[in-house]
Formats: sequence, C-alpha cells, structure tokens
Amino acid sequence: MNKTIKLAVVDDHPIVVQGIVSLLNNLGNMEVAGSFQSGKELINFLSSNQLDIILLDIMLPDINGIELCAHIKKISPTTAVIAISNHTERSIIMQILQNGASGYILKNASVEELQACIETALKGEIAFSREVIEIIAKPSVNDLKGRPKFTKREKQILQLIAQGKTTPIIAEELFLSPLTVETHRRNMMQKLDVKNSIELINIANEQLLI
Repeated sequence: MNKTIKLAVVDDHPIVVQGIVSLLNNLGNMEVAGSFQSGKELINFLSSNQLDIILLDIMLPDINGIELCAHIKKISPTTAVIAISNHTERSIIMQILQNGASGYILKNASVEELQACIETALKGEIAFSREVIEIIAKPSVNDLKGRPKFTKREKQILQLIAQGKTTPIIAEELFLSPLTVETHRRNMMQKLDVKNSIELINIANEQLLI
C-alpha cells in the first residue's frame, strides 16, 4: 500500500499505547495521528480530524469500547475500528462487531497479524487475529443463549448494587419501593441464571453490562 494510513490508538494504559505506536511507526506506511486514554478525548479529536483506522481497547475509564465503537461509526462512518483487547469472551467480540467494528485483535497478537488485520480492514473486510478466529469458531453454551437484555431501570439498579448499596438505599435514591428494587434484582438474576448478587455482579462485569 502506497498511501499513508492515518491511525489512532485508544487505550488507558500508557505503556500499551507506547508499544503499539512504536510498532506502527516502524511499519513505514502508517502515521499515528493521535493516541488517547478516554473515549471523550477521541471523540473531540474526531470532530475535526479524519482517520482511516482506530485501534480501540474495550475497557476505557469513561465508556466501554463496544458503545464507543457505535458512536465512532455514527460520526465517522468511513473510519475502520479494530478492537484490540485482552478480552477473549466470544459474546464481547460479537457485540463490538455488531456495533460496526471491522475487526478484533488480542493484545498478544504478532506485529505481522496486526499489520495484516489493518490492511484487511482497509479493504472493507472483517479482520481477526488467529486466536480470535478460533474463539469465534467455538461458541460456548452461554454464547448460543444470546446476551440478555436489561432495561434502563435494571441497569441503574445493577450499577448501584455493584457500588455495594443496599436495597433500602437504592429504593430511596431512585424513588422506588424496596419491593420494586428486589423484583428488578430477582429478574436480573433470572436473566443471567445466577443465585446471588455476587454472581450477578461478576457475570454482569464479564459481559460489560455494567
């Protein structure tokens, strides 16, 4: 490829960013136009700059990469987004692809895999590192069940439960009765097929529901 490819790296770990930027700069035909540690910083940059590729971490301090990917595609449809993450859950991979991502790479991928995935994404195709291809090919039982849908109210209550707040406090903050809060809690536990609030929070974190 003769054209210089303009990229950005979004990850809240400076060492990871420095490593990726160093690798990309050594590839010759790629220019790192920016590196960002939050979704807000990237969106501000995109408001006045055009990018060919964004390498996007899944976990950011202000927003998860799945939601951010959908936002990027709304404001810059021609920009290809490649998730680069340590998360190996098939459900997370599929979620970000559904939100418009052009690929998914694990952070242990080789430089050659990274370069190949970037070139594949620029052709308008979906790109994966080798390990991700294996993950996608072998769905788990939970993957086949599909990701549960939580209502806006359930998500509010889930976040407060994750903060360690009790039912009476949650009820007071959201202007609900304790019985209503407990009903929502029970419904969420049924959706995730768990027996207690600890399991509820653990699974919700794994599936990026919080």
